[in-house]
Amino acid sequence: MTKKEKEQNKKIKVSFPHMGTVSYAWAAALRIIGCEPYIEPYTSKKTLSLGTKHSPEAICIPYKLILGNFIEAIEGGTDYVAMITSPGCCRLGEYGNCIENALRDMGYHTKYVEMRLYDGIKGMYDFLKKVSGKNNPLLFSRAIMVAIMKAFMLDDLETMLSYYRAREIHTDDAEKNYKVCLKLIDGCDTLSGLRKVKKEIKQEMAKTKIDPKRDVLNVDITGEIYVVNDEFSNQGIERELGRMGVQVRRSLTLSSFLKDAIIPKIFRKGETHLQRAFRLAKPYLMRDIGGDSLECVSDVVYADQRHVDGIIHLSPFTCMPEIMSQNIFPSMREDHNIPILALIMDEQTGKAGYVTRIEAFVDLMRRRKRRNLAKQKQQETAAAK
Repeated sequence: MTKKEKEQNKKIKVSFPHMGTVSYAWAAALRIIGCEPYIEPYTSKKTLSLGTKHSPEAICIPYKLILGNFIEAIEGGTDYVAMITSPGCCRLGEYGNCIENALRDMGYHTKYVEMRLYDGIKGMYDFLKKVSGKNNPLLFSRAIMVAIMKAFMLDDLETMLSYYRAREIHTDDAEKNYKVCLKLIDGCDTLSGLRKVKKEIKQEMAKTKIDPKRDVLNVDITGEIYVVNDEFSNQGIERELGRMGVQVRRSLTLSSFLKDAIIPKIFRKGETHLQRAFRLAKPYLMRDIGGDSLECVSDVVYADQRHVDGIIHLSPFTCMPEIMSQNIFPSMREDHNIPILALIMDEQTGKAGYVTRIEAFVDLMRRRKRRNLAKQKQQETAAAK
């Protein structure tokens, strides 16, 4: 094969920033349309160091990590770096221009492409068309459906992991089975195959030996969507809580975002997260002020309605919408009796002090739960007499 033929047959490499397990979904879509997903090493201290070095000092940690991801991807040989951009008050809408300028200032000339949030299926279609140079409606439709199906499966898998992790007899058994399931999902790029994989991952996770009688706490995690879903930026909070016997539910997930921003209304089932946010955030917050603040305020109300043991709010340092959310929480305590722990994440966040705060919060919830159960028993006894 000549050099020219090799260049013609060479697949275009496209890289996305990491955010939890999102790379498994977008990688499938890119493979289906004939591109090569370039998945850089998962976010690490090196990534953070690279991003921080070339970022404005006061910018939030998601920006620094995304920039670091792109630098590693470009140095690894990717052809495109792809970024999501957003309208509204959040600084995410400015990330694109800032990152593109930063990469150019560093001397990188890799192609930069954006996918706008809330452009729906059309936005995803246009993105795939741009990176592949093709225009094949059937191929792109299949790629989008597979990516969406994987996103929902990945979130379901995270839910199962949280259930088993809080009850496992041997530490990290659930984590080992979870990694096997990730490989099963990543290895299948067809809708029919994924339906089979869906059953297989349930069977795989069920291999985890658990103590079904363990006294487990239930905690919701809300906050800025990146730090909620990204294990590096939240310092593995779900793992830490799981080892303390806490089952975690993420209020903000990739699948909940897809329901609000990508999936057409006629295909949605039930109330979406954003719809619930507009309903429950009143009277504390009457309008969307950017970021995930509206959802965070409503998540406190929703958690209290479900009698959850507590809620943890994660936010990047200097994130104005989440600062607004945290300032609303104290007034909500008058109407909602639920413990709230607010944690601010940055590259300076120390692990030891962070874990200590989580342990103290778990102890508080356990004491509160025991006190409420004792009070309930007293009321039942009094009623019986």
